[in-house]
Amino acid sequence: MTRTFTAKETERYARHLVLPEIGGAGQQKLKAAKIVIIGVGGLGAPAIQYLAAAGVGQLTIIDDDDVSLSNLQRQVIHTTGMVGTAKTESAKSMAGQINPHVKVVTQNVRLTPENAKELTADHTLALDGSDNFTTRYLTADTCETLQIPLVTAAVNRFDGTITTFKPWQDNNPSYRDLFPTQPDEGLLPTCEEAGVMGAITGIMGTMQALEAIKEITGAGRGLVGRLLMFDGLTMRFQTITYKRTGP
Repeated sequence: MTRTFTAKETERYARHLVLPEIGGAGQQKLKAAKIVIIGVGGLGAPAIQYLAAAGVGQLTIIDDDDVSLSNLQRQVIHTTGMVGTAKTESAKSMAGQINPHVKVVTQNVRLTPENAKELTADHTLALDGSDNFTTRYLTADTCETLQIPLVTAAVNRFDGTITTFKPWQDNNPSYRDLFPTQPDEGLLPTCEEAGVMGAITGIMGTMQALEAIKEITGAGRGLVGRLLMFDGLTMRFQTITYKRTGP
């Protein structure tokens, strides 16, 4: 994949190129990057849009679901006309309209212990936008094994959380340091049961894209070892730190 920019790319990314924290070098890193996104739901949808707009070289999208009418209240990458279509194909179509310079690879499957390493290997970074504990733990364990930075977020009703994991570096904490034991499925109400404010997923998914861009370009300080919590009803942000507890 070439790292040089055409005249149209230079114009497209002009607002990044003038940022000292990004500049030409950072934009080249974005163009060379390959990001895998697990889940094209409320979190994955805005993340994919902003990562495509930012000029990430390749987006690999993993989801085995189809677009349904009830998705459209929050999964903004999908349109009414795409109801019944695979979410991966719907997202690929929209990402291509946002930025034709981005390569989109679709994997219309569910992440499993059998395919997780194959699907996530050879990527610069991973984004977890899944909606169940099994996939979250599997994604975190796989990224730790493959030494791929992971940006993970979760939403519930009017609340959201986000953090980044790189446990193989500098004794950083892992997902299991923050969440030691996987809860039983069904212990907490699902989005379908409890509901979720659509704009909350947009905020948290956009934050995932921001953290991914920062991680790739080296801009600013990431959320490694820090959990950012957002309360949408009071518009309150709170950050807590956490440390490695295991070996």
